[in-house]
Amino acid sequence: MTTRFLLPPGSDATVPPELRGLARDQIRLLVARPSGVQHLRFRDLPDQLNPGDLVVVNTSATVAAALDGKRADGAAVVVHIAGPGPGGTWIVELRRVDGRGPDNQAHAGVRVALPGGVQLDLREPYPRPAAHRGASRLWLATVTPKVALLTYLNSHGRPVAYKYQAAPRPLRDYQTVYADQPGSAEMPSAGRPFTAPLMLKLMTRGVPVAPIVLHAGLSSPELHEPPTPERYQVPDVTARLVTSTRAAGGRVVAVGTTVVRALETATGPDGITRAAHGWTDLVLSSDRPTRAVNGLVSGLHPPEASHLLLLDAVAGPQLTDAAYQAAVDEHYLWHEFGDSTLLLP
Repeated sequence: MTTRFLLPPGSDATVPPELRGLARDQIRLLVARPSGVQHLRFRDLPDQLNPGDLVVVNTSATVAAALDGKRADGAAVVVHIAGPGPGGTWIVELRRVDGRGPDNQAHAGVRVALPGGVQLDLREPYPRPAAHRGASRLWLATVTPKVALLTYLNSHGRPVAYKYQAAPRPLRDYQTVYADQPGSAEMPSAGRPFTAPLMLKLMTRGVPVAPIVLHAGLSSPELHEPPTPERYQVPDVTARLVTSTRAAGGRVVAVGTTVVRALETATGPDGITRAAHGWTDLVLSSDRPTRAVNGLVSGLHPPEASHLLLLDAVAGPQLTDAAYQAAVDEHYLWHEFGDSTLLLP
């Protein structure tokens, strides 16, 4: 994917806004419509929506998915756990301890010792063999002895973090206020700026909030690959609200790319959203525009990120590019602790 804009130095949000003297909902909000761009604060979000619109959030909670490991050759590695795989395996990524990307020594048969006497054996690339592009980033690994994944991570893990962050942060900094179903390896970060008062303001304005669950896996900050299969659930009540909102002429505003992926997986070519669950491998772009979602709250993604294609699917490339150029020009902050956008095509 080609670079669509230039990100100037100092654009990374290295710490949560609370450490910059801001409440969660005081971060900047860039609102982009075909008529132009506005620069507001996130707490102004309810005023940008209409009674009868619907906001859909992802209630997946972030887990402590990073572990310290040691390969059989004695080399230290960081192990990121994307989630459970088939047959009791784990989906894992081995990363360099210097934070410079995936461990290029990962291959089938590599053994990694983890805390608490647990051992990983890399079995095969995930989700498919990747010989055409060199070493695989994600692997299915067998676990010895068998341990309950979430219980083990609660005892031995820490949040997944990348080198642009200034220092390790506690797990609570990676949770949304409505998170209640643990399973995401990385925070569904578009929802981080929401607060309880803001959600109440949405509902009193006549904008209901409905849940889905999508357990976010591990992104590809260096390689910018499309998302891998992820576990999701769209409840019946949410599916019915999405369909009825569209039928009544309201907007379905997804909070984050994870919500878009779940809702679009559950929406057929007929435009009807139905209750669904399982694994989704859907990849969206302007070549496969959205059927259910016609508004998006999102953080800011790096210039080469595959997530931008999903934004194109919602808002179209022209509006997406205009929003991002305005964010660059006005020195917005990027990544999970950064500023936010509202795309309303």
